[in-house]
Amino acid sequence: MTYLNKDILILIFEELENDSKSLYSCLLVNRTWCELVVPILWRNPYISSNNPKIVSLFNVILLYLSEESRDALKNQGINNLITEKVYERPLFNYIYFWKYLELSFLESLISSKEFEKLKIAIIRNEILRIFINKNTKLIHLCVPYYYDYQLQQLPGAESCLSELEFLYCHTKNDQNILEGLARICRSIKKLFVGIENDDSGIIKLIEAQKNLKEVKFISIIDNISFHKSLEESLTKHANTIRYLKIGWTPITKFLSYLTNLLKFEIYFIDDFIKWNNLNYYENLSMPVLKILRLIRIPSDLLINLIKNTKETLTEISVFCDNSTIIQAIYQNCPNLRYLKLTIFANFITPIPEFENLLTNCQLLNGLVVETEDDDNNEFSWDELFIILSKSSPNSLFKFKFGFGTIKLKEIKLFFDNWKDKVPILLIVYIGFCYYQMEKKQQIEAIIKEYQEKGIIRKYSLGHQSSTYIHNDDFEWIYEGRSL
Repeated sequence: MTYLNKDILILIFEELENDSKSLYSCLLVNRTWCELVVPILWRNPYISSNNPKIVSLFNVILLYLSEESRDALKNQGINNLITEKVYERPLFNYIYFWKYLELSFLESLISSKEFEKLKIAIIRNEILRIFINKNTKLIHLCVPYYYDYQLQQLPGAESCLSELEFLYCHTKNDQNILEGLARICRSIKKLFVGIENDDSGIIKLIEAQKNLKEVKFISIIDNISFHKSLEESLTKHANTIRYLKIGWTPITKFLSYLTNLLKFEIYFIDDFIKWNNLNYYENLSMPVLKILRLIRIPSDLLINLIKNTKETLTEISVFCDNSTIIQAIYQNCPNLRYLKLTIFANFITPIPEFENLLTNCQLLNGLVVETEDDDNNEFSWDELFIILSKSSPNSLFKFKFGFGTIKLKEIKLFFDNWKDKVPILLIVYIGFCYYQMEKKQQIEAIIKEYQEKGIIRKYSLGHQSSTYIHNDDFEWIYEGRSL
């Protein structure tokens, strides 16, 4: 196996990209394997700031300080950063392989040395020159909140950032940074932006791109004019955008132009967003849409969109406040594989509609149900569990449940009735408050009992601090391990 063609080895190693332990083992086979594995391992060598290895990583980075940078640091009285050992260059140029740069991570590395503020600024300047220069090529860049360092002015920045494919930034970043990136970067495919003010730099950045595919906005401002400008800039990329997430009520009819959308999300922090011109949305169609995630929008709009999209949808995540939403799903989405329903506290869901859903959506593989229970209106978990055990298609065995209130006997009933079916992958969240701790322990004891019986394959159990379980609704992952 050590004599496999290099191209085949690279394909194998790329498949192990997220399995550093296996890659380290491959690293030790021979020189050829080592040379092929090192670039993959160092593409994104991120470790958490509380990891003791962060000091060692910082020392490796310091090995690549130029003589000019070393002299600049020494002239500023920063001598304890440079040691004799630092002058020993490694066999590989690890920084050359580094493609994913999170500036907040870099800041944590620098601050770990606990220098005074003025010296930290000097160190930052010299270390950034290691990563951003004419000899490096970044494809992934995260700019933290309120970051004001002028990256675009570093020597070699134009070359280093010219092939950038992913950018995460905030409008709270210095406007000159965003405008500078707009002049340099033309190949961004994925753009994630936190919007807290009306920064024209982000508009220029969007318009400068040639192949924009994914755009995510989290907006906490109420600025109709700025949101309108964002929509107009997105319209210019109607042919390429495949994934869109916004956090405001659409101002223009720009969604009509995004006919190639595969994934669409609307997220509101405000529970009382007002929608205007609902007649426009009545006929809005997204002909190839596969994933739909809409939170707190008018039910009529949601139902119309589901009806107009029809059979292409495979994933749906919505707030449910009436039975017609469930009806629209099972009548129009026969290819549905994943469904998340957040049930409002004031909505008594007709359980028979769940049975119709399970009967008509025979490809369903994962189901997430969470509730906003209150003391006066509890969701009928016992009835739902009976329907699930009775009518679930053979493909359905992945569940996430978010409980406001739940009776232990209801959970046991579900597991008892699930015997002889495919073992369950289960994630459970319960309300985050002190009196739920005992309930959590009781639920886990029950789950472990049924895991021993083979009814549950794997599980995780935690708290939910809000009505939303997780953004990764349909990923059954716990502590980095797939369930």
